[in-house]
Amino acid sequence: MTDYGHDLLFSANLIPSSEHPDTVVALARLAEEAGLDLVTFQDHPYQPAFLDTWTLLSYVAARTSTIRVAGNVHPLPLRPPAMLAQSAASLDLLSGGRFELALGAGGFWDAIAAMGGPRRTPGEAVTAVEESIAIIRAVWDPPGGVSFEGEHYRVTGMKRGPRPAHDIAVWVGGYKPRMLDLIGRTADGWLPSLPSLGSPGALDRGNTVIDEAAERAGRKPSDIRRLLNLGEELPAERLAELALAHGVSAFTLMTMDPGQIRRFGEEVAPAVRRLVAAERA
Repeated sequence: MTDYGHDLLFSANLIPSSEHPDTVVALARLAEEAGLDLVTFQDHPYQPAFLDTWTLLSYVAARTSTIRVAGNVHPLPLRPPAMLAQSAASLDLLSGGRFELALGAGGFWDAIAAMGGPRRTPGEAVTAVEESIAIIRAVWDPPGGVSFEGEHYRVTGMKRGPRPAHDIAVWVGGYKPRMLDLIGRTADGWLPSLPSLGSPGALDRGNTVIDEAAERAGRKPSDIRRLLNLGEELPAERLAELALAHGVSAFTLMTMDPGQIRRFGEEVAPAVRRLVAAERA
């Protein structure tokens, strides 16, 4: 049994459709109204049917007041880390501390290359994520300058800042051992998608790799939040099991259905919280 003891978060992941921008914003506002903690958006800059995610995040943050916002996830080959750090801190300041940062190594390499981004091998992509996290955190920690010489990124005397309104969490999506090891050593959260995990034991195997890497780095396994994108609605009892037995503390329902969003926030989330609180007590 693995329960890392984190507070539970519930969120909706919305498709940033450029064909129905008003609907996307309305669903984000509905998620806030329904009591969800977070709303996230896919970030695929090479997809012309999608709105630019950073522009959408800023707009949604301005149209809401309590719900947190995040990408799910930002592809680092098209989001240079020094600029990403400044954008994240700026949005966090403008939203009153309601932004969290979720990163991805890339993956759609033909589309990334078509936009002028780098084409990386799996090993190179992992290294680039680690370099990016180091740069982003350095930029968030003024005063002074940032100098970094890596395989994929170079920063020479960049001035640090601005500092975010709160300690922005850095969540990383990934499945392979090298990325999981990196998450355990450096990240604040692991963000996989349940449909992509494959075998039933993949979640626990991933947790084990992350926990062992965290301990080798002098961290506690509980320093890393475990998040999960859900491909479909699941009953409260199943979500409580994922929290108590598999360490998941943030559940994101991928949906564009207003009824599902309202049900997830008003019925499922409170039920899961009750079940987990009773078991923890």
